[in-house]
Amino acid sequence: MEQLKIREKGLTTAEAEKKLKECGHNVLEVSKRKSAIGMFLAQFNDFIIWVLIGATILSGLMGEVADAVTIIIIVIMNAILGFVQEFKTEKSLEELKRLASPTAKVIRDGSIKVVNAEDLVPGDYIVFESGDKIPADGYLVKEASLSVDESLLTGESVGVQKNIADENKFFMGTTTINGKGEGIITNTGMSTEMGKIAHLLNNIKEEKSPLKEKLTSLGKVLVVICVAICVIVTVMGIIRGQDKYQMFLLGVSLAVAAIPEGLAAIVTVCLALGVSKMLKKNALIRKLPAVETLGCTSVICSDKTGTLTQNKMTVKAVYYDDKIKEIDDNKLDNNEMLKKIFTYCNDLNIDIAEESIKDALIGDATEKALVLAYYDDIKEFEKRVSSFNKIKENPFDSIRKLMSIRIDEGGNRITLVKGAPERVLDRCKQIYINGKIRPISQGDKKNIQNAIDKMSERALRCLAGAFKYNEGDLEEDLIFVGVIGMIDPPRKEVKEAVDKCIKAGITPIMITGDHRKTAYAIGKDLNICNNSSEVIDGVELNRLSEEELNKKLDNIRIFARVSPKDKLRIVKAFKKKNKIVAMTGDGVNDAPAIKEADIGVAMGVNGTDVTKEAAAMVLLDDNFNTIVSAVEEGRVIYGNIRKFIRYLLSCNLGEVLTMFLSSLFALPTPLLPIQILFVNLATDGLPAIALGLDPGEKNIMDEKPRDKKEGVFARGLKEKILVRGVLIGVCTVLSFIIGTYFNFDLKTCRTMALTTLVLSQLIHVFECKSEKLPLFKIDIFNNKYLVLAVLSSILMMLAVIYIPFLSTVFHTSQLTLMQWSIILFFSLIISFINSLFNMIEKEK
Repeated sequence: MEQLKIREKGLTTAEAEKKLKECGHNVLEVSKRKSAIGMFLAQFNDFIIWVLIGATILSGLMGEVADAVTIIIIVIMNAILGFVQEFKTEKSLEELKRLASPTAKVIRDGSIKVVNAEDLVPGDYIVFESGDKIPADGYLVKEASLSVDESLLTGESVGVQKNIADENKFFMGTTTINGKGEGIITNTGMSTEMGKIAHLLNNIKEEKSPLKEKLTSLGKVLVVICVAICVIVTVMGIIRGQDKYQMFLLGVSLAVAAIPEGLAAIVTVCLALGVSKMLKKNALIRKLPAVETLGCTSVICSDKTGTLTQNKMTVKAVYYDDKIKEIDDNKLDNNEMLKKIFTYCNDLNIDIAEESIKDALIGDATEKALVLAYYDDIKEFEKRVSSFNKIKENPFDSIRKLMSIRIDEGGNRITLVKGAPERVLDRCKQIYINGKIRPISQGDKKNIQNAIDKMSERALRCLAGAFKYNEGDLEEDLIFVGVIGMIDPPRKEVKEAVDKCIKAGITPIMITGDHRKTAYAIGKDLNICNNSSEVIDGVELNRLSEEELNKKLDNIRIFARVSPKDKLRIVKAFKKKNKIVAMTGDGVNDAPAIKEADIGVAMGVNGTDVTKEAAAMVLLDDNFNTIVSAVEEGRVIYGNIRKFIRYLLSCNLGEVLTMFLSSLFALPTPLLPIQILFVNLATDGLPAIALGLDPGEKNIMDEKPRDKKEGVFARGLKEKILVRGVLIGVCTVLSFIIGTYFNFDLKTCRTMALTTLVLSQLIHVFECKSEKLPLFKIDIFNNKYLVLAVLSSILMMLAVIYIPFLSTVFHTSQLTLMQWSIILFFSLIISFINSLFNMIEKEK
């Protein structure tokens, strides 16, 4: 609490802004990003596009200027569409990098503030503690048991003990292992030691999506197949005596339309759009592959405090002098020693700019609750804590479960300790009762334990306080004073989220450092567990062998009084049972468990930098409900990826089969090269992207988690693509044949085939919204982007038929009512047959 005396230090906001202009941002130089122009030009960097452009130039030289110009325009429009997709994706990922960049606690205008680390400047006074990444170079002003990992600079894995006398410098990129420190920044950005060795730090590693990798490989196979079919179509046309140039251009155009070169790219777009949606729900995804894994989650291991509960601690009861006393709105003021322990022995900071004590206190919710139980006025509290000097401190950590300080108060030295009741009680040899100190007896310990049990059964979290006057080890030979019981109410929305998990086949697991009875009371209230046999504590856990734990694991719902290393064991145990595990954490010691989990989840409010770096996802609100929402969104995103894969591949298959079947049966070419390119422009781009924005099926959280090893074509998707693709191709050819049967001219027959192909694909895009429901049961209006995309495509199609100039360019003719009837019949009959196929499949 001695930090209060230096709260008026630090720069003013004006000084910091001036220095920021002079020194620049506190960032290391990174390689230049691809420019927008470079991104656009890269859209043309494709062999088939080059061939098409070459053929188009040749077409222009041969006098087919209108065709040449139109094809070039279509190629450019496709490039623009691809550029917009990539540019938006890059922007989304850059924004995520900015949001995931580290923050720092700094004193500005005499108050402690949390700012982006890149906005720090020389002269700033910063505060850091266990788990924080140090944001710049500087020198220490204060420290308490400070140990720093400098392996990034030195290669030495052993932590360096820091003290003001000797090792008083700190460096950018190093990590606080233990304790806390305060200091003044001397160098930022490229002038730091890190900058001098030009070591680049990336807040988000650009990892390749496994699904994207699979689809890239699939795309290569499809390219070979499509090119082979295009060559066959071209050769067969030439053999039948058709114009060689036209057949060559037809083959290239068909290849451009048929090859799903954008498949992997749209996966990235879909993932990036999904990540943006998750961000709006307070889930920051740091690694794109995590989005795919989220949908497979089968176990969510969650911290209790602040995640399942509100993190709004309120003191409800206190035990001292062998009595439990209930606390309503009255302040705790009857035991001066207990008051001293719980208000002096803490890590709270004070923002002197705030007048209200609730707003002025910055730090852990538990410690704030303890202070608010004793004080109404910030001035009174500040005056009280300014009356002593801190001599020595042992900061709280999750292994010891204790915090202790030695202070000098008016010449009197006293040690104050607070922590988990059993840990405090184990270290006590005396008891302070009714104002007197005497040896503690077994009867006293039994009474204390009974009081703790009674408070724990009411879901009260208990903290014990002790002290001593003699020197020596801070946490030995203590005098027991009392126990405070406080409640952290469950979040209102969590119970519904837990029920949603259970319905979705996901097992919610509570992990807490609290007493097992406290944990059970909260867990039962939230429907996480039904009886006390589903609760295990750290002591019992450590007695179990791996085999015994494996047998009991399916029946455990709460792990109480566990340490961070226990978390790692829990994750590994669930993974051995082939579960996909999401694990939450906030402390530096949680990082190994978070890294081991399939989905590591860090707390955005209370999490340390180390934990956030190890995590795949950061909860910006530390809320369990956000994890469940992210899992649901992960399922929706994966479902949407399957939707546009189904749409793109079945449509492309239909286009290829249209040309192949017509060649096979020696029919006139049903589509010209320019018409094939138009189909690609009208149907492949916007509708496919719009599917990536689909809200998902209503019952998506009623299904069991999918297997992580499941292929993207599992659950009948391959069959759906083949059946629909064949139907699109066959019906398009039949529409063309019916036109010739009624002796319509070739241009009209081609227009009918073109329109049937486009309409059948646009109807199919709505079918792709669900893998289970027939078209007439699907809500086609719940995705406005898809509706707009389809309307745009229909308008484009009508334009090339009814606007004279475009009709000339695309070689179409205006259609009669009878011709439209034939087109609509063949476009809609596909959906009828497809729905029939789905019903047969469902009955199997």
